[in-house]
Amino acid sequence: MKSVAVFCGANHGNRVAYRDAAVDLGRALVERNIALVYGGGNIGLMGDLASATLAFGGRVIGVIPDFMVERELAHEGLSELVVVDSMHTRKAKMAELAQGFIAMPGGIGTFDELFEILTWAQLGIHPYPVGLLDVDSYFDPFRALWKRAEKDGFLHAQTRAPIISSSIPELLDAMAVRQPAGTDSRIKP
Repeated sequence: MKSVAVFCGANHGNRVAYRDAAVDLGRALVERNIALVYGGGNIGLMGDLASATLAFGGRVIGVIPDFMVERELAHEGLSELVVVDSMHTRKAKMAELAQGFIAMPGGIGTFDELFEILTWAQLGIHPYPVGLLDVDSYFDPFRALWKRAEKDGFLHAQTRAPIISSSIPELLDAMAVRQPAGTDSRIKP
């Protein structure tokens, strides 16, 4: 993987462990020479992640809708800032630039990005690994929901579950060795 899109909160959350994980993930990406692709903001965990990645000498590509730039939410000093016309275009551009996806703790926006990228994987729109950085068991409800959907017949055996780990090195290692899934070139986002 040469680049990873990270979905995370535009807020810090109420646990120091979330911010610490953002900083640690930024450091780990730099150590592995993996570029960060993210939502382009200067606030919350996403701002912490971008700032840390830059501070450690990494490449950071932000993708942000123009209305957020107008609200002065764009991160200054990124390696590259791509301004797009909508949230929909933002997600598509982030997916285009990434060779893997990680979700960290976050809210509705993070959930939206995670579920859309999982849907695209299921449909064969992209072949890349999806991981969840499970800080302080944040994704335990997601695990339970996934198992319930499998049990009740809504997820099929060929549906690839995301890689879930509380360890950044273990998560990145597992993502690096996961074989790409097949894609169907007839389906486009």
